[in-house]
Amino acid sequence: MLTPLKPDYLREVIQQTLKPISLWTVDVEELLLATCANESNFGTYRVQVGSGVAKGIFQMEGEDFDDIWVNYLKYHTQLATQIMSFNNNIQGTADDLVNNDPYAVAMARVHYLRKPGVIPPATDIEQIWSYYKQWYNTPKGAAQHDQFVLKYKKFVLCQ
Repeated sequence: MLTPLKPDYLREVIQQTLKPISLWTVDVEELLLATCANESNFGTYRVQVGSGVAKGIFQMEGEDFDDIWVNYLKYHTQLATQIMSFNNNIQGTADDLVNNDPYAVAMARVHYLRKPGVIPPATDIEQIWSYYKQWYNTPKGAAQHDQFVLKYKKFVLCQ
């Protein structure tokens, strides 16, 4: 188990990663912070506990990682090249997400980029929860509302 990331550090990584490729907004930033808080306790876990296969600060599963490359980035080559720039100009594997926070940020952002609807406002944790639950954790996933809000307050807001 690692020490949780500092919110300022992760905000900086998100901005430095996504602004140059025109995928940053304040709303996206907050969604990613909340996702990281819930998925990995803000980087405390970088490999899924138990027998799981999720990797990195967003606990992305290898199947999702591969699907993004095969069914999205393959057809968006300029974006693919930009995303690979965060991983030594190679696609790599989900294992690369474990210790490469910019690459993990970029891949989590592309995951959400593929989803319908509007990214919820940064100021509305209830809408962030609903969007996260629908499109990242999925309705069948284990995430629970109260834990999500608690982790957001603890890791992002430091309350």
